[in-house]
Amino acid sequence: MFMNLDALRRLGQQENLNFLLTNRIPRIALTRLVGWFSRIESPLLTRLSIALWRLFTELDLRESPPRAYRNLRECFTRELLPGMRAIDPRPSVLVSPCDAIVGECGPVRGQQLFQAKGFPYRLQELFGPSQDTTPFTDGTYVTLRLTSAMYHRFHAPHDLHLEHVTYLSGDTWNVNPIALRRVERLFCRNERAVVRGRLSDSGHPIALVPIAAILVASIRLHALDVLLHLRRRGPNEMPCSATSRKGDELGWFEHGSTIIVFAPPGFTLAPDVEVGRRISMGAALMLLPETVVDALASTAADDQAM
Repeated sequence: MFMNLDALRRLGQQENLNFLLTNRIPRIALTRLVGWFSRIESPLLTRLSIALWRLFTELDLRESPPRAYRNLRECFTRELLPGMRAIDPRPSVLVSPCDAIVGECGPVRGQQLFQAKGFPYRLQELFGPSQDTTPFTDGTYVTLRLTSAMYHRFHAPHDLHLEHVTYLSGDTWNVNPIALRRVERLFCRNERAVVRGRLSDSGHPIALVPIAAILVASIRLHALDVLLHLRRRGPNEMPCSATSRKGDELGWFEHGSTIIVFAPPGFTLAPDVEVGRRISMGAALMLLPETVVDALASTAADDQAM
């Protein structure tokens, strides 16, 4: 019993140190500094930085095309070799837009959801005052956390028509589980984009919310062909019109962070999606309502008959 108490105390001390080192510092200034450093083009400095990075993470570059990176940014935003991720082809499945660890997930209770146990926040706080969040009331959500060593590009979870992006300026708190258990409404405080669209076949609304964090506050979205970053004071309202097929690349982070996926009522979590599970881009994340699946199947049958 005493050993267990000692272990808990040590764990608490480690969490306190982690929180202090990653949050009680000039977060935005450090994030901008790292952004500048990551763009320095020096092969030697880049190799040394990657070697140091590997000492503290599980960085594995074997899934990406072999190359000599000119700077750290190129390594952060690296592509995958063709065929490295299998995209679930079933029309009934919404796939994960990225490699990640599943954080909180499940039903949205009215307008409320959780960043961690006991730490609720509201849809309107996350989406910003300009956005109508009623389509996702009582819907389903999954929080996807990307670690620093993961593949940082994100992709369309289904055939989509993208309609609007809201970019909200904010802070750069760390988004690791330790901070999520300590900082209330953390996701609503950080720099983030709200990417909204509709499923091409059924018209159901879908939202992806990429959230920046310490050392990462730049997000590239291909639909807008702009780099969203800390110096864009917000909110910035950016209508767009772009069609993406399931698995198409939508953009990337310039380091690890978080994406929250929202679907309307009737969508459910895929069977293996649970807190703490590692998931690959393209794996099943949510299931469409059965009535929608039946309608899609009927339409496909009619098209074949013609």
